[in-house]
Amino acid sequence: MNINKLFALLVGLLLSTSAFAQSSNQLRSKKEALQREIDMLQRNLNKTATSKKLTLAEIRAINAKIALMQNKISVINSEIKNLDSQIHENNNMVLSLRDQLVQLKKEYASMIRFAQRNRNAYDKMMFIFASESFNQAYKRTRYLQQFSKYRMKQANYIQGTEQNLNVKLADLDKSLKQKSELLKEQEGEREKLGKNKSEQAAALNQYKKEERRFAGDIAARKRQQAALDRAIRAAILKDIEDARKKAEAEELAAAAKAKAENREVPVTATKTNAEYLNATPMAAKLSADFESNRGSLPWPLDVGAITEHFGIHTVGQAKYDQTGIKIATQEGAAVQAVFNGKVSRIIPSMGTYTLLISHGEYRTIYQNVRNPTVKEGETVTARQQIGSVATKDGVTELDFQIWRVVTPLNPEAWILRR
Repeated sequence: MNINKLFALLVGLLLSTSAFAQSSNQLRSKKEALQREIDMLQRNLNKTATSKKLTLAEIRAINAKIALMQNKISVINSEIKNLDSQIHENNNMVLSLRDQLVQLKKEYASMIRFAQRNRNAYDKMMFIFASESFNQAYKRTRYLQQFSKYRMKQANYIQGTEQNLNVKLADLDKSLKQKSELLKEQEGEREKLGKNKSEQAAALNQYKKEERRFAGDIAARKRQQAALDRAIRAAILKDIEDARKKAEAEELAAAAKAKAENREVPVTATKTNAEYLNATPMAAKLSADFESNRGSLPWPLDVGAITEHFGIHTVGQAKYDQTGIKIATQEGAAVQAVFNGKVSRIIPSMGTYTLLISHGEYRTIYQNVRNPTVKEGETVTARQQIGSVATKDGVTELDFQIWRVVTPLNPEAWILRR
């Protein structure tokens, strides 16, 4: 029996089991996070269910919930795939361990038969004296000394292999039970998804009946958002203008000093808006740090689900541009800054506030905030609370945006994936 081969097999077994456990835990955590978001959206929908008037926010929440449920089913499918792989691996391991056990027992039986033939001291002495030379006698003496130790070691290997075989059989049984439970969970989630798709179809049917009212709602929203976007753009342009004036004043002072000292007046190059916003070393570093954290910024909310994505949206015949993302959350949820920066503007808007936090040439924007806990000009740190999400008509949503100078960017490319 090749002991090295057995050792390598057992090491491989431990490593594969560890890797599977890690992957399984990650999938389970993701599934639980998705379920929390689904539950949160359902609670919000339950609050608005008493109203007979369907809203766009409800349609968004239903669509988002269905997307999350589909994602959850995909995670369950991945769990089942992982288990299938583990079951296949365990089956192969069981077969291999059984083969190795048979071989070990055969070798052990041979040793027992040899020991039976040489079980007393006289037989051992005759075995040594029958040697053809002194060298052979020495080797036989060494062989008899090592034989007993090797037999004990072989017995221990047999016992260890039997224990590992029993462990793998138990793991196999556990994996099969887990797969059965996951298949039941998968079936249950598909039934729930079917019911929610029926709810979605009913909502879309109602939407078609009231398309004119929804078109009016969308038009009003477009006007409100366009006015707010203009205010945001104007605030950023004001920051650029202030930075430009400051830079020009510094250049004039430097030129006057050079002239007074009979030195050559430095030539000033034309700067871009971004360069004006990054004029100071601190602002330039903040911009660079913000950009280096692309894809890893924290969410502005501890609990939330994206109900509307960045870009152009079409609802019936109406189109509108979403310059950020809408994140549904629970009532009273705290809004947090996603990065270090300075509160550059707080804009009142329809009973709530829009907060702009500057990060050099970048801005993070938080709409539909109530009770701001910061002031204009105040420095904030990542994850610091800056207010709470306002609830309007039973809907609690934060509109979160990221701008680079005066261009809106897709926030989903910047925040952590959940």
